[in-house]
Amino acid sequence: MSAPPTKTRKKPLSFRVRPRILTLLGDQLIRDATLAVFELVKNAYDADATFCAVELIRATDEVNAQIIISDDGSGMSEAILRNVWMVIGTDFRAVQRASAKRTTRFRRLPLGEKGLGRLSVHKLGRTIEIVTRAKNGAELVMAFDWDKLERAADLDSATITLRQRTPKTFPGKSHGTRVVVSNLRETWSRGEVRRLYRSVNALRSPYKGPSDFAASLTVPGHEEWISNLFSAESARDAAVYVIQGSFEGKTGRFVYRFRPPIAYGRQLNGREQRVNGIPLLKKRERSVEPIDLSIHNIGKVNFELLIYDRDPKVLQEMADDVSGLKKYLDENGGIRIYRDGIRVYDFGEPGNDWLNLDMRRVNTPTARISNNQVLGVLQLDALASTDLREKTNREGFIESSASVDFREAVMSVLTAIEAEKSKDQRRLREALGKGTGQKVFSKLAELRETLSAMGQLSQVEPLLKSVEVEMELYRDQLLHAAVPGLTIGIMLHGAEKILDELRAATRRDVEPVRVRELIDRLYRSMRPVTNLLKNPGTTDTSASTLIKEAIFSAELRLKRHGVRLLNQPEQKRTDFRVRGSKQMLIASLNNLIDNSLHWLESKAPPEKLLFVGITHDLEGGPAIVVADNGPGFGVDDPEDLTSAFFSRRNGGMGLGLYIVSEVMRVNHGRLVFPRASDIDMPRALDGAVVALQFPKTND
Repeated sequence: MSAPPTKTRKKPLSFRVRPRILTLLGDQLIRDATLAVFELVKNAYDADATFCAVELIRATDEVNAQIIISDDGSGMSEAILRNVWMVIGTDFRAVQRASAKRTTRFRRLPLGEKGLGRLSVHKLGRTIEIVTRAKNGAELVMAFDWDKLERAADLDSATITLRQRTPKTFPGKSHGTRVVVSNLRETWSRGEVRRLYRSVNALRSPYKGPSDFAASLTVPGHEEWISNLFSAESARDAAVYVIQGSFEGKTGRFVYRFRPPIAYGRQLNGREQRVNGIPLLKKRERSVEPIDLSIHNIGKVNFELLIYDRDPKVLQEMADDVSGLKKYLDENGGIRIYRDGIRVYDFGEPGNDWLNLDMRRVNTPTARISNNQVLGVLQLDALASTDLREKTNREGFIESSASVDFREAVMSVLTAIEAEKSKDQRRLREALGKGTGQKVFSKLAELRETLSAMGQLSQVEPLLKSVEVEMELYRDQLLHAAVPGLTIGIMLHGAEKILDELRAATRRDVEPVRVRELIDRLYRSMRPVTNLLKNPGTTDTSASTLIKEAIFSAELRLKRHGVRLLNQPEQKRTDFRVRGSKQMLIASLNNLIDNSLHWLESKAPPEKLLFVGITHDLEGGPAIVVADNGPGFGVDDPEDLTSAFFSRRNGGMGLGLYIVSEVMRVNHGRLVFPRASDIDMPRALDGAVVALQFPKTND
C-alpha cells in the first residue's frame, strides 16, 4: 500500500524592489529641477513654516555648486524621519487631508498627499544633507549619497546614517529643516535661475495667498541675474481689463472693469459692469448641457483675470517698459490654479495650454484671448476641492468627470468675459483709428459729402464709384462664401445622425417602409445645403415661403431638442413679398433658429418655445420674427450683437449675427432687435426677439 501524497507548503510570493526604483521615481515623477525646488518649498508650507529660503550657491561652478532650502517649520523628530520621511508612498499627509486635520500653528490643510515629494532632492543632486529639529527636540543630521544607494543590492542594504548633535543650525528655541544639495546634476544658467525665481515668487497666489508664508530665492554673487525684473505690480497696472468673480453650482458671476489708456480719455470712458447668473455649460457635439458643480467636491471657485491689449500703441500708453511687459506676459501668461493660496502645478506653465486658449484665438483671433494676453488666477479651497486630485507627476489634475466639468465651467465664464471685452475692444480700436471695416460704406458717403462741399466731387466721382462697385462685389462674394457655413455644419450634423440610424436599420432587416422614411428624412435634411450651393441670385418670393422653408429645414432639430413651435393664428398672418437672395435669407433664418435652440438648451425652461412668424407692428416695414423663451440678450446692445467675433456662446465664432446683418443689408433690409412688447405674439416668449425687416413696398 503506497503512502498518501504529502502536501507541499508553497512559499507566498512578494514584490521585491531594487534601490534603482528611487532613481526611476525621482527622474520620471519630477519633471525638472524647478519643479523639484517647488516641491521642497511646498513641504515647508506643510510644516507650518513662515518662510522658505532657497539659496543657489556658486551657481556656475560645476563641481562646488549647492542648493540650500531652509525653513522655520515644525521640523522632524526621529520617529517622523524613520516612519514618514523614509517611507516612500506614505499616506501620512493624505490621512491628514482626509480627516481635515490642520496644522497646529497656522491651521493649514496639508498640500502633499502622495508621499513622493521628498524624491525631489534626487532630481537636484547626488549628495544630500538634511538637518532638522522639532520644537524642543534634538537636532538631527541625515546625509546620503544617491549613487551609493543605487548601487546597493537591495533596499535593506540601502541604509542612511542618522546622527544627533548639539543644535548648530537651529540653536536655542529655533526649529525647522535645512536641506543642502551638492554635486548637482546640472548647472544653472541665468535663464534657468530667472525661471526658478519666477516659480518661487508664483508659489503664493497674488489674489489671495497666505499672509503667514513667504518664499524667496537668492543667488549670492549673481544678484544681477534676478534684479530689475519686470514685477507683478507693474504688470497689474498695465492691464486694460480687470475681472474678479466666482463660480459654483450651476452659475458664475463677475465684476468687469475696462481701464482705457489715459491718453484716450477724451474718446473713451472707463466702464464697470456686474454680470450675474452666467450659466455653466458643457458642449456635447452641437448641443450644450448644463453643468452642476455641486455634484462634485469642488466648492466655490474665486478668480481674478488681468487681460492685456498687445497693440503697440496701447502698450506704449500702459507701460513704461514695453519690452519688459511683453516678455513678462510671454513667460508668465496663462491662467494658474491655487489651492489655499498655494500654486497647483503645472497649470499656466509655458507649454501647458490646459484651456486651449491659443488654439481658440487662432480660430477666432479678435474675440478670444491667448495665454500671452492674460494673467489669471483660479482660487480653490483645499478642503472643498478634494475631487480635483493632482497627478503624481504634478502635471495637472487627474482626468475625471469633476476635472472635465471644472474645465468646462472655466470656459463658460471666460466666454462671458470675452463678450464684455469685445465691446470695449471695438471702441478702443476705433479710438486708435483701426476700425473693423464695418463702416467703410458709410465713410465713403461722408467722403462724398465733404468733397461735394469743397466742389471737388465731380472730378473724382467716377473713381469713387469704381472703388465702391469693387468693394460691393468683394463683399457679396465673401457673403456668398460665408453664408453656407452658417447652415452646412448644422445640416451635416443632422444628416450624420440619420445615416447612423439608417445603417443600424439595414443591419436589423427592418421593414422597407422604415428605410424609405429614413432616406426621405436624409433628403429633407440635406436639401437646404444643396439649395445654398446653387446660384444665390435675386428672386421674388414671399415671407411665408421663407418661413416654411426654414421650418422645414429645422423640423428635425426642433423635434430632437423638444422645442414646441408656436404658430400664428391664420387670420393674423399677413403675408408680404420679398425680393432678394432666397437661399441666403433662408440660411439667415436657420441661423437665428439655431441660436434659439442653443440658448433654449442652456436655460432649459420647463417647456421650450419657439416662434417664427410675420409682423407688421414695427415701424419701417414688415418683418419675419424669430422669438423664444430662452435667456434673451441681457444688456448687450444691437451694435455689439452684430459685431464680428462678438459671442457669448462657448465655442462660438461670433460671426452668425454679423453675417445675418450683412445679408439683410445687401438685400436692402436690416436685422433688428425689437422688444417683445413691440410685437403681437404669445406672452410666454420672454427671451430673445430678432426680426428680419424688409422695406415697405406698394404691392
